[in-house]
Amino acid sequence: MKEKIPLCEEQNSFSFDTIAGSLGDIPVFQKINLKSSHWKKGVLVRTPNWLGDAVMAIPAIHQLKKAMPGDCSLSVITPRAVSDLFRSLPFIDSVIETENKSFFKSGGDVAEMRKKHAGIGVLLNNSFKNAALMRLAGIPRIYGTPARGRRFLLSRAFGFPKIRTGEFNHFHQAGLYLSIAYSLGAEEWNGEFPEFKVQKKTENMKEEIVELSGKDKLLVLAPGAAYGEAKRWPSENYRELTAYWIDKGGSVAVAGSGKEADIAHVVAKGFPEDRVFNLAGGTDISELLLMLQKSAFCVANDSGIMHLAAAVGARGVAIFGSTDPFLTGPLSAKWKVFQEKQECTPCFKRECTVNQYKCLRAVRPEDVIDHMESVT
Repeated sequence: MKEKIPLCEEQNSFSFDTIAGSLGDIPVFQKINLKSSHWKKGVLVRTPNWLGDAVMAIPAIHQLKKAMPGDCSLSVITPRAVSDLFRSLPFIDSVIETENKSFFKSGGDVAEMRKKHAGIGVLLNNSFKNAALMRLAGIPRIYGTPARGRRFLLSRAFGFPKIRTGEFNHFHQAGLYLSIAYSLGAEEWNGEFPEFKVQKKTENMKEEIVELSGKDKLLVLAPGAAYGEAKRWPSENYRELTAYWIDKGGSVAVAGSGKEADIAHVVAKGFPEDRVFNLAGGTDISELLLMLQKSAFCVANDSGIMHLAAAVGARGVAIFGSTDPFLTGPLSAKWKVFQEKQECTPCFKRECTVNQYKCLRAVRPEDVIDHMESVT
């Protein structure tokens, strides 16, 4: 794999580039001897629930697909909220939507899984329930981490390194997912994401989405973060970026979930409505994919939109606070990460109790703008 750019932790303020394929010291597990008959009709993968984690799992799923016998199919079982993400990946043969119901109301999921006649199940989340459902679906070989007491349900359990606080973890979450795929015979990931194809037709999309995707200078901003305030760069800083981009003759789309609509409103308020669009809660994944693919640049907190933008090839900047960019940074050489290193960084807390979010708030808009100037 490519080497990570060395990080000088003595510096209080820094930025560093993430390099596609720089996954750090991921665990190496013994390869499992799988015969052709073990695969049966294929593989069923239970994806992570959250958008960012789901994107980070894509390299592992893609490499696993390439390792399978040619007559096998790859199916994913995934929450409805991120199902369109996996439908946009042509290498995935089928998508089973789950509503994350209780164990005793998941009979429909079990029936759908059983129809696939998969010989192998891979769990990329930590749920006990999902391991038990795969067993009920008759999947003979199931692999995943031993989380939540489910080891006895697995054919082999993969123990991941413990995430440390107060220091950077020199392994990436995508690499942890890949380590399972490698054990199942997958080849090493080359750092490139597979192609994404938007499934939704433009005539079925919102008018402003189609209009924005046709503009030459589109900046996508993601000022929210479901995790909490410790991931959110101040809205006034995003407003500075908005003003700068408008002065350059561009347009701005402020994206996010419905729960982040208030944050997006603060960023967009007062700017010309035909140049700045508050789309928080107003886009599905297909529409978001289209915008990001067509964007000139994206600035985001550590969030699902950050991961998705990097995966589809957009250029961007990620602002990190309490979390660890080595662990969950954007996997793209087109992205730069900004973070103000503190003694407690990363603490992974949702709210700061020590220094008023200095690791996050000390990142200056002018530094981000300087970088945007240099690459756009």
